[in-house]
Amino acid sequence: MLSTMMQVPLTIGTIIEHASRCYPTQKIVSVSSSGRFEYTIAEFAARVAKLANALTKMGIKPGDRVASFAWNSHRHLELYYAVPMAGAVLHTVNIRLFAAQIAYVLKHADDKAIFFDSSLSAVLKPALAEADFSKLRLIVMGDAQDIIVGAADYEELIKSESDKFDSPVKDENEAAMLCYTSATTGEPKGVLYSHRSTVLHAMAAALPDVMGMRNYDTVLPVVPMFHVNAWGYPFACMLIGARQVYAGDIFDAARLIKIFDDEEVTMTGGVPTIWMRIRDELKRTGARFKTLNHVLVGGSALSASLMRDLDALGLEVTQGYGMTETSPLVSISRNSLTAALQNESPEKKMQQRLKQGMVSFGVQWRVVGDSGEEVVHDGKTFGELQFRGPWITAGYYNDEDASRRALTVDGWMHTGDICTVDQYSYLQIVDRVKDVVKSGGEWISSVDLENSIMAHPHVREAAVIGLPHPDWVERPVAVVALRADIQLSEEQLKEWLRTRVAKWWLPDRVIFLEAIPQTGVGKFLKRELRERYHDLLS
Repeated sequence: MLSTMMQVPLTIGTIIEHASRCYPTQKIVSVSSSGRFEYTIAEFAARVAKLANALTKMGIKPGDRVASFAWNSHRHLELYYAVPMAGAVLHTVNIRLFAAQIAYVLKHADDKAIFFDSSLSAVLKPALAEADFSKLRLIVMGDAQDIIVGAADYEELIKSESDKFDSPVKDENEAAMLCYTSATTGEPKGVLYSHRSTVLHAMAAALPDVMGMRNYDTVLPVVPMFHVNAWGYPFACMLIGARQVYAGDIFDAARLIKIFDDEEVTMTGGVPTIWMRIRDELKRTGARFKTLNHVLVGGSALSASLMRDLDALGLEVTQGYGMTETSPLVSISRNSLTAALQNESPEKKMQQRLKQGMVSFGVQWRVVGDSGEEVVHDGKTFGELQFRGPWITAGYYNDEDASRRALTVDGWMHTGDICTVDQYSYLQIVDRVKDVVKSGGEWISSVDLENSIMAHPHVREAAVIGLPHPDWVERPVAVVALRADIQLSEEQLKEWLRTRVAKWWLPDRVIFLEAIPQTGVGKFLKRELRERYHDLLS
């Protein structure tokens, strides 16, 4: 028996329709090195319609991929809505990738157009020189600085278009957003989000015990908009009509603190590295936030010392966990904890808050041990964390091999994260199945970096490990064995790598050994190396 309920699709267009009707005068603010811009949600919606019309006129068809290469801004936010509403797919390109990787994802996605910030022209140019992009439409956003020949101007593109648009999207399962991850080995892999998954993720994120923002909040996501859809902030904030502030290319602590105060920001989110810098700046000046009261930390595990320091600043600290493959939010650890933990000691409460928390409604989860059975919830027994749900990927875009490896035989997604689960159903990530390095919230593939190092003619073997770092949480260190009778210095090897890997992939240190310790089957003993050099970067 079917219900009598209407079948109305969940599309990204319904979010902006709701926001423009219910919160038309709410403000969206964009601050950058070039100035400040402010407008209402109603004015934002009109510009989104203009952009959607312009996309259609320039030949973008349903299902086409459109790339963005941009900082956090009002124009990037317009792309978040206009591209999916036009039936196309917004591909948010990570501006921190190496040129060859940027070129790879543009080619793999088969992007038809790319919208880029003028200040990033110099970063984009080398990537465009890597392959034939003669058919890629180029649209520059912002004041012209280093113009790429043939690029159209964003404002000119939308100026004459109608501020009304009838979206052709009727099926909520159509693709809407595309993000790439290079989480482990090989080339970056694409995760293709649907309208339905994006809307459901936004609804879950806005729940009180998840992100918990309210209509009267002012929210500034420091997390980049090219990083897993800015953790869903642009959709969740619009859904509940919160005031949004975007800080463009500003990431230094002093300027961010000033923006938080000037714009009366109440909530924010970003990786631990940002909050370490902000904490240090506040300690240096003795200042305190005027309005900020809630910080969401994600991308890397939150340390006890940083959590205590943020507590001392009077901030509510929430830790979030997720992956590109999970849209990303799946679990949250709030400092309010659950009802079952209210009477525990302060020490116990701190231990719980440092865990990755409880999984949000909408996502099913399990922790599976070597036996193939779920582990006991004792907070000690290890297993692989696995998910399934409406905003969990079932595979990778245009990558059959990776898609086959992504799921278990019964349809659960492998996370590659080893974790425990306690009696309160709190997850705690304890290790990675594969040895990746996570620096400032960004993944660095140890295998890819090892391959780059071993491409040097003087290198025989190389193992890359992640070691604790006071600012970046973790940084790569290379352990290298040279060929016989060869001399090579640390700086010479780093200089050779500078043209072959992204700047932030460069190992902080290179250690030379006669031979790298190995297992009986020839695998590097990375655990032994991590233990031996644990304090090297402290």
